[in-house]
Amino acid sequence: MAARVLHARGAASAGGLLQRAAPCSLLPGLRGLASSSQRPREDSWLKSLFVRKVDPRKDAHSNLLAKRETSSLYKIQFHNVKPECLEAYNKICQEVLPKIHEDKHYPCTLVGTWNTWYGEQDQAVHLWRYEGGYPALTEVMNKLRENQEFLHFRKARSNMLLSRKNQLLLEFSFWNEPVPRPGPNIYELRSYQLRPGTMIEWGNYWARAIRFRQDGDEAVGGFFSQIGQLYMVHHLWAYKDLQTREDIRNAAWHKHGWEELVYYTVPLIQEMESRIMIPQKTSPLQ
Repeated sequence: MAARVLHARGAASAGGLLQRAAPCSLLPGLRGLASSSQRPREDSWLKSLFVRKVDPRKDAHSNLLAKRETSSLYKIQFHNVKPECLEAYNKICQEVLPKIHEDKHYPCTLVGTWNTWYGEQDQAVHLWRYEGGYPALTEVMNKLRENQEFLHFRKARSNMLLSRKNQLLLEFSFWNEPVPRPGPNIYELRSYQLRPGTMIEWGNYWARAIRFRQDGDEAVGGFFSQIGQLYMVHHLWAYKDLQTREDIRNAAWHKHGWEELVYYTVPLIQEMESRIMIPQKTSPLQ
C-alpha cells in the first residue's frame, strides 16, 4: 500500500513537473514568434543606419553639379596599345594631335595626353575639352571626317591598338579648371565607380573635401561621366614625384575634418582605380 502511495505521488509529482515544464517547452516557439515580429522593425532600423536620404530634386544631377559659367564638354580616351607599338603610337599622336589642338578651325582643346606608368600597362590616356558642349563635339567630328591627315592617322592607329574606350564628361563646379602647367610632373588619375543614385552626395562631400587638397596646387580637375560608363568620377592630380604624392596625401590626414569626409564618401564607392601617368612631350599638362 505504501508503495502504491509513493508511486502515485511520484506520478503526480512527475505530472506536475511536466505541466509546469510544458510552458517552458513552448518558449522557443514563442521566442521565434517574438523575434520574427520584431525582426522587420529591427531590419528597418538597421537599414536606416546605412541608407542615406537624399532630398527630391527637380533638376538633372548634371545641372546641379557642373559649372554653370561654362558649357564645356570633356572626352577622356583610354587606348590599350600593343606593347611593341607603343613608341610608334606615341610618335604619330605627337605629330597629329597638337595640330588639331592648335587649329582654330576646331572648337576643341587637348587638355592632356599621357602614358600610364603604374596601373594598366601600355596604355595611353587623352583628355579633350569641347568649348560649346555637344554641338562643338559634333562639329569637330564632322570636320575630322574631311581631314585626310587625321583619317590616315586613325587607320595607322587602329593597327596598333588592342582595345579602346571613351567617356563624355562634365566638370564639377567646385574643382579647378584644368589649365596647362609646366613640368616635370607625374599625374594621378583616380577613377571611382559610384553606387547609382549617389552622385549628389559625392558632390556635396567633395565640395568640402577639396579645400583640404589645395595647398600644394595638386588638384588639376574633377569630372563625372555623362555618356559611356555611368556614375564614374575622375579626379586628376599633379605631383612632382611619387614621394611628394605620398607626403601630400599623408598631410591631409592631419587636417581636422578630412577623416570625416573620407568616412562618409567610402560607402558611396563600388570600385576605384588609380593610374600614375607620365605626360607625353606635346601634352599641355607637363
